[in-house]
Amino acid sequence: MDKTLPDLAAAVAGIEDGMTVMIGGFGGSGAPIELIHALIDRFLATGHPKNLTVVNNNAGNGHVGLAALIEQGMVAKLICSFPRSADPRVFTELYLAGKIELELVPQGTLAERIRAGGAGIPAFYTPTSYGTDLAKGKPVEEFDGRPYVRERWLKADVALIKAERGDTLGNLTYRMAARNFGPLMAMAAATTIVQVRELVQPGAIDPEAVVTPGIFVQGLVEVANPAQEEDLNRANAVYPETAA
Repeated sequence: MDKTLPDLAAAVAGIEDGMTVMIGGFGGSGAPIELIHALIDRFLATGHPKNLTVVNNNAGNGHVGLAALIEQGMVAKLICSFPRSADPRVFTELYLAGKIELELVPQGTLAERIRAGGAGIPAFYTPTSYGTDLAKGKPVEEFDGRPYVRERWLKADVALIKAERGDTLGNLTYRMAARNFGPLMAMAAATTIVQVRELVQPGAIDPEAVVTPGIFVQGLVEVANPAQEEDLNRANAVYPETAA
């Protein structure tokens, strides 16, 4: 039952070409920077994984984290709500060059599609996006005199998320807003890998405080001093450093 992993390299070792990967975070809040960078390291060493479909709230900022993953050419398609964020130059340049595909999803719809994936609900209806380009080609039905667009669930092969504390059984707590998409993504992925600031023994977390139960987690790695995306960008950091 011990789900701890020896290091970051082992944590991302199972991610293969063509997989759909959900990555937690709302901007930099809750973004698993170290797991993303470990995935880049694996790609630079082996040439894999590539052609990934990534589900995230945005398209990354600067040249670290998700933006760095995209910059390495590892991402074939991005499903997100905010491709235009503080510094989205990496995604923007590749998108305009036709080198990455974008599926734009309103944020509430994105969260609900992920939740539906975890709950086993293959589709649902929402009024959001009706009458816009985002609804083109999607079934529409009327309920109580109002049109609703049918949206499909979102599921993933792997979720990479960040938590505050986790025990060796995989039970997790989060730090304030860093909770965001993490609990939903953990439920919607076949395999959930978590970086935790503090790894503790079973019983050290009050059961009433557990947000994500261990049944949804397949592996944890401790990162005691996780980097914050905004701090890295203020320092003009680039990952990997050889790309600077």
